[in-house]
Amino acid sequence: MLQPVAVGSKTLADYTHICGRDLIEEIRALAEPLKGARVLHLSATAFGGGVAEILYTLVPLMKDVGLEVEWQVIYGREEFFNATKLMHNALQGAPDDLTEAQWDTWQRYNEMNSRELVGGWDVALVHDPQPAAVFQLVPEKAKGWIWRCHIDVSTPNPATIQRLLPYIKDYPQSVFHVPDYVPEGMGGTVNIVPPAIDPLAPKNMALSPDDASYVCQQFGIDVDRPLITQVSRFDPWKDPLGVIDAYRIVKEELPEVQLALVGSMASDDPEGWDFFNATIAHAGGDPDIHILNNFNNVGAIEVNAFQSHSDVLVQKSTREGFGLTVTEAIWKGRPFIGGNVGGIPLQIENGISGYLVDSVDSCAARALDILKDPALGKALGRRGKEHVRKNFLTPRYLRDYLKIFSELQSSNSR
Repeated sequence: MLQPVAVGSKTLADYTHICGRDLIEEIRALAEPLKGARVLHLSATAFGGGVAEILYTLVPLMKDVGLEVEWQVIYGREEFFNATKLMHNALQGAPDDLTEAQWDTWQRYNEMNSRELVGGWDVALVHDPQPAAVFQLVPEKAKGWIWRCHIDVSTPNPATIQRLLPYIKDYPQSVFHVPDYVPEGMGGTVNIVPPAIDPLAPKNMALSPDDASYVCQQFGIDVDRPLITQVSRFDPWKDPLGVIDAYRIVKEELPEVQLALVGSMASDDPEGWDFFNATIAHAGGDPDIHILNNFNNVGAIEVNAFQSHSDVLVQKSTREGFGLTVTEAIWKGRPFIGGNVGGIPLQIENGISGYLVDSVDSCAARALDILKDPALGKALGRRGKEHVRKNFLTPRYLRDYLKIFSELQSSNSR
């Protein structure tokens, strides 16, 4: 048996005051004909990273509207996750493809997990490349299949996407964040569904300024001095080294500024610790650079506090699938600067609800603009929060999935 993930319970009605009655009623109407449908979410890990975070909200809400939903995690050892991390990077454009032995490892673990998968599902929703071969191996175990891609495959390593494509192109339905991510040769029905955040999760709920500054103080932040923060995995694509470089330029003009780099270490990311250590080395012992992760007791509330208290929030990615940390940051109503890549431009109206940047220098320049003009920061933050409320909260995401399930159901009954 694959490992089931225990999730809490959530109630769709609790979101009405944030998202509006019309959306909640639309969701209930879509869910009515799907009541009792058996839905499986299949992913690589139950913690760390955006996929797991989304599912801890999406699965309980799907249950709340009457679906019978399970989330299961595939089995994998270090050799498998080393191969899939390389695959992940290659699909985002890194030059190294997997070796033949690593492709064999990926195939072998997919075969093993396919054997262990119990059948009888109305919908099987397979997340990302790690378990992508399952549909081809055991199509009979579900009536409807969806492949959900959470990464930026707009400029993949050609050899890697060519090898993966036969396993993903025949899914009846697939889901990507933005049209640019859809690889050539995808069959079936391709859906464009940007992800979303849970506004009621501990990481995103409203924190008072006093509570936020109290938490930040516990980690050595001087709450009376300006703070720039990036929340992300420790990963080359998130460019924490570039954030440190931008901070140093800002510090030349505003010596009182501080920097926090806050991230979580995921179980399926063996490179994470190496890059975490490289980030510490790049900081060079600067006491105003605070590098923290979930092993320093930084959980959801702490991330919320850092985002809510910061004067500038940054996500200086050089590649980005979508960047839920962007949505989370903007939801706190704080001024935001993001890399002009992947799904980030979807979330930022440049110059209106935040800034998009392409370099260390422009990141530093925009940070200085905000730090020198608090009224500008407030206006950016206010407009950004409203943009997220309309477009990137979980009930909208749930609605989009229910539409896809309805389409699968009707095509299966033809």
